[in-house]
Amino acid sequence: MTIRVLVVDDSSFFRRRVSEILNASAELDVVGTAEDGEAAIEQTKKLKPDVITMDIEMPVLDGISAVRRIMAECPTPILMFSSLTHDGAKATLDALEAGALDFLPKKFEDIARNREDAVNVLQQRVISIARKSVPRRSVTRTEPAATRPSPAAPVRRTSSADSAPVSGTNLQVNSQYKVLAIGTSTGGPVALQTILTQLPANFPYPIVLVQHMPAAFTKAFAQRLNGLCKIEVREASDGDVLKAGVAYLAPGGMQMLADGRPGNVRLRIKADESERITYRPSVDLTFASLSKVYGNSALAVILTGMGADGREGARLLKAQGSKIWAQDQESCVVYGMPQAVASTGIAEKSIALNNMARSIMREVGYQ
Repeated sequence: MTIRVLVVDDSSFFRRRVSEILNASAELDVVGTAEDGEAAIEQTKKLKPDVITMDIEMPVLDGISAVRRIMAECPTPILMFSSLTHDGAKATLDALEAGALDFLPKKFEDIARNREDAVNVLQQRVISIARKSVPRRSVTRTEPAATRPSPAAPVRRTSSADSAPVSGTNLQVNSQYKVLAIGTSTGGPVALQTILTQLPANFPYPIVLVQHMPAAFTKAFAQRLNGLCKIEVREASDGDVLKAGVAYLAPGGMQMLADGRPGNVRLRIKADESERITYRPSVDLTFASLSKVYGNSALAVILTGMGADGREGARLLKAQGSKIWAQDQESCVVYGMPQAVASTGIAEKSIALNNMARSIMREVGYQ
């Protein structure tokens, strides 16, 4: 069945360009366009598209406000187009918090190394979010959208005990672990915010975060999380010494590696122009370095995202005796990365996003 797309942008040239690219796929059909947020809301109600591509800066009603209205009145999966600037990053994060599922740079040359790859990325991103079931939400609601249920992954599901309250005040540290590592991609900003904002300030381990995100976005994202969380969140810098209760976000466009031994671990931030590596930062590379440093003392979590980045790094961690968890299918925006570790038996548990922080805290030793 063809996926029906609404393209929203105040530039007629960009609307035409995006429409041509999407219509070039046999799976996609642009059924309408809109030049501002108000028109987007009207067209969404009239055309009932499967997915919307949305600009941020538009006259009459901006993209962020349009996303809030659409998610409240006629919930529809939305892909944002963003400029790769600090202000663009902040606006895109606002749009994701309002209910948009994913984003891409507005300049196609920033999406991939050549036009053919950029076209494929845009088409696949639209296809991947097109038939997600997104909940109606108020303008203040920030929970991530959930996918439609489908066959369960071959891993243990969470029980009612996993959902039981955890106070975060009584801590008997589980000495099995020395670090918490989390890797994610599409849907990750909201998922990370959901988890990290629930962790207490006295969280006993350092936290290593890898989110597929452009270089201009990671600093703004770390600042946003730091302002919302009880723990400290920062964009990682070369030479950072890992400290308990601090989350280190891998800088976009770079690779983040751990070096040293437990109790004295430093982060190395390196440029990477290798043709073999698709993602910068790469969950696989970060997790592989953690397996060498921490051995069997890491708790690693793979959250929502396209592709399979993190599978091989998680495999190396598991081989050392570390524990791997995955986000469950129903709560993922895209069940790609978690499926890659769940379906191969690498992940021990499959956990709903809303239960993930509780599960981590209980595993860590909070009562």
